[in-house]
Amino acid sequence: MSSITLQKLAELVGGTLSLGGADSVITGLNSLHEAVPGEVTFLGNARYLPGLKTTRASAALVPEDLDGEHAREGLSLIRLKNPTLAFSNVIRFFGPPPVEFVPGIHPTAVVAADAACDPQKISVGPNAVIEGGVQIGDGCTIGAGAYIGRGVKLGEGCVIHANAVIKEYCVLGRRVILHSGSVIGSDGFGYEMVQGRHQKIDQVGIVQIDDDVEIGSCTTIDRARFGRTWIGEGCKIDNLVQIGHNCTLGKHCIIVSQTGISGSTRLGNYVTMGGQVGVAGHLEIGDQVMFLAKSGVTKNILEKGAYTGYPARPLMEGRKMLSLPAKIPDLLERVRELEKKLAALEKSAVQS
Repeated sequence: MSSITLQKLAELVGGTLSLGGADSVITGLNSLHEAVPGEVTFLGNARYLPGLKTTRASAALVPEDLDGEHAREGLSLIRLKNPTLAFSNVIRFFGPPPVEFVPGIHPTAVVAADAACDPQKISVGPNAVIEGGVQIGDGCTIGAGAYIGRGVKLGEGCVIHANAVIKEYCVLGRRVILHSGSVIGSDGFGYEMVQGRHQKIDQVGIVQIDDDVEIGSCTTIDRARFGRTWIGEGCKIDNLVQIGHNCTLGKHCIIVSQTGISGSTRLGNYVTMGGQVGVAGHLEIGDQVMFLAKSGVTKNILEKGAYTGYPARPLMEGRKMLSLPAKIPDLLERVRELEKKLAALEKSAVQS
């Protein structure tokens, strides 16, 4: 079991130790609510501040401006600018060793003779399939059962996890990560009604994914009808996201689980979409626009800021609209009371 003194731990994360003995030993890590003596935890969100009073942890990583009165007596504090980010160093210290890069191609993998790669500088797992004309950069890892279609290009250092699929002619930059079950380059959803039947429209474009993009499990990104569906540098896409054909995502966008973006919609840079956001097709979304969970985007939104509701509106307006349905029962009751009073007045007038 790994262990480390509090002083060494503070040095590891780049923080300042206060309210604790430098020689005390930490043997593990856990959440605020589940930690036990001997473990370290962290405060990454102000909503969990009361947990510092009740946690059983021996130490906690906290913001550097935290008032010590918020913490339980005897809890050692390590102060730093970003406890959440710093806790990653703690996880690496106590966690299992990272999976080593083992170069070579497993005997059960199927690799086309004309695939361009250096077998001593890539790692290909069991039963993976690499079709003809593929180009694979040095340092790439292709997991068990993954499929790399004809003419695909992978930049250096990509990680294609088990059972991920990249279909023909798609282009990935450097250090792209695809998690298991993701599918890059499925046909775009395109049909025309001809004589009472849906006739498929050919989808002959590609998907281009730029450097440092990470794509979650079971996410699908459709190839363009022609041209490209384009995912910009640094985008992080969660599990279970659908991105339609010919969409463009700018740099460093965040797209959260169960979001769907319809075809030919263009996002600017640093766009954030919460869970279950739905976006109509052929729209323009500006830089630094944020949509809260379950928003419905039905028109162009170019001004940066936060939006919510269906259809999505600026944050305060959207919240006001979302609150109105809860007032309907009370409004109905008031209407009934007014109707009763009006009926009584009419009856009184008739009698007089």
